[in-house]
Amino acid sequence: MSIEFDIQEELKKLPTNPGVYLMHDANDTIIYVGKAINLRNRVRSYFRESTKKSLKIQKMVTHIQYFEYIITDSELEALVLENNLIKEHNPHYNTMLKDDKTYPYIKVTLGEEYPRVLFSREMKKDRSRYFGPFTSAGAVNDAVELTNKLFELRTCRKKFPRDFGIERPCLNYHIHQCMAPCRGCVSREEYGDRIKQALEFLNGNFKTVMKELEDKMNEASENMEFEEAIRYRDLLSSVKSVNQRQKITDSDGEDKDVIAMAREERDAVVQVFFIRNGRLIGREHFFMSRVEESEDTEILSAFVKQFYAGTPFIPREIMMQIQLEDSELIGEWLSSKRGSRVTIRTPKIGSKEKLVELAYNNASLVLNRDKERIKREEGRTIGAVKEIEGWLNLKSVERMEAFDISNTSGFANVGSMVVFEKGKPKKSDYRKFKMKTVAGPDDYACMKEVLTRRFVHGLDEKAANEQKNLDDKFGSFTRFPDLLLMDGGRGQVNIALEVLRELELDIPVCGMVKDDNHRTRGLYFNNVEIDIDTHSEGFKLITRIQDEAHRFAITYHRSLRSQTQVKSVLDDIPGVGEARRKALMKHFQNVEAIKAASIEELMEVPQIPEHIAIQIKNFFNGS
Repeated sequence: MSIEFDIQEELKKLPTNPGVYLMHDANDTIIYVGKAINLRNRVRSYFRESTKKSLKIQKMVTHIQYFEYIITDSELEALVLENNLIKEHNPHYNTMLKDDKTYPYIKVTLGEEYPRVLFSREMKKDRSRYFGPFTSAGAVNDAVELTNKLFELRTCRKKFPRDFGIERPCLNYHIHQCMAPCRGCVSREEYGDRIKQALEFLNGNFKTVMKELEDKMNEASENMEFEEAIRYRDLLSSVKSVNQRQKITDSDGEDKDVIAMAREERDAVVQVFFIRNGRLIGREHFFMSRVEESEDTEILSAFVKQFYAGTPFIPREIMMQIQLEDSELIGEWLSSKRGSRVTIRTPKIGSKEKLVELAYNNASLVLNRDKERIKREEGRTIGAVKEIEGWLNLKSVERMEAFDISNTSGFANVGSMVVFEKGKPKKSDYRKFKMKTVAGPDDYACMKEVLTRRFVHGLDEKAANEQKNLDDKFGSFTRFPDLLLMDGGRGQVNIALEVLRELELDIPVCGMVKDDNHRTRGLYFNNVEIDIDTHSEGFKLITRIQDEAHRFAITYHRSLRSQTQVKSVLDDIPGVGEARRKALMKHFQNVEAIKAASIEELMEVPQIPEHIAIQIKNFFNGS
């Protein structure tokens, strides 16, 4: 943005339309995103001394270098756009939902000829029936497994009618956990009846199933079929366990979420109760960041918008502890997402008010319980970084990068780059390098190649972004570290410094000095070995970074070595080149399956004619 931006002049040009505004600081970073029904009135209020502003907003205004805005056709469109931009840019002065979870569902594939009951992480607009969302993936897996066992439903991925009669029934058929529709052992009508029973069971109708299991258990016992009796007894026990976990909370049988918040000065916890078909199926808590100087209604509004923007299921009713900011507008937005009316209520009396109070009490418990855990976590991360800054006399070390080399006697040289920000791993920025210029076991040469490629790539991306007037977020290498950590002492540090000098970059480089047991005993920085407290959080963080760089390199090296071994086995077969090797691996998944396949099964691969299939069979038979 040009330094000629005149805030007072630009304020005069603001339109009166609804829209979204973005505040930028001197580094072009977006520090706040907001929406307005009237952009002129809302944005000008930030710069008007007579307007009462919270301490947080006062601080934010001092950092505004320029602003931009996007007009919309309605306030509802502005709300949706505001939410998307907050999620995209994570502005420093916006209250943020710290958790980014996806919730599991039970999916019944009614669009298939022989439906299945599956675990799913998303709810699509298809012909399937969904139950949930649930808060526990383990509970969903247990429910799916139990449902399939109870009603002997198929779990395979076969497509019908295409795959009828192709293979023999699998093990599940023989242990009475599938009715084998693949072999025509059950009619479509009978299987459909089982699916109807499964849907009733998933809807919470346990009595019919329990009575049927109990009758079958008693009948098997009377007929002295004790193994069958034990099987029915175990299934009955599982159903009773599920039934006991379902707590009736409301007689109307509706879907609703109950939301309440507990907060202290810096911390806020929002508790959500999930009620489906009148049953409390689970609960979840969420931590909110940047809540200082924010009103309760502002925090809860931010939570509701960010939470439901990422959750595919929206209930008919949301019960809130307090009235939301823009309650009507948020309700309109949620109704458009759901496709039917969503009501947001703040109950004051009766059982619903008691349920909100219960959610608040749970939020308070979580906040008190996790206070010490949060402090410990900050000690392990931000506190540990502060210790490292003190040892090295550096300021503001936010991003650290560490590198490692892995090979086997010079074979398949690879390098790893791991990134830690604020003391936590940022796995989206991890990178792997396969050596292009180094052959043989030369770790120093490999490290020089890796570092050169990493920083040259970053410089090239920065230059390209500047040409296109883009932010650094468009390139994965453009963010340079505040500290480089080398998995070695003076030698590795000197290699890194040589690369940085050649590229005219000024980045602090620190080496991890090892003891006789290859454990870090100190740091090598500015030609001096610095002793560090091996019991400190800073030392533990350095060890975690070192171990992570080593793990990432070793994992990549093993994968390359495995691929090479697979390739060498198949490429030794006469007539099998790269195309046929890929076709075989795609069809059979692994070499053992290829080895066990018959000539006829090998010929099912389109690229494998009979004479090649014979060659493959002879090769593995040793003839």
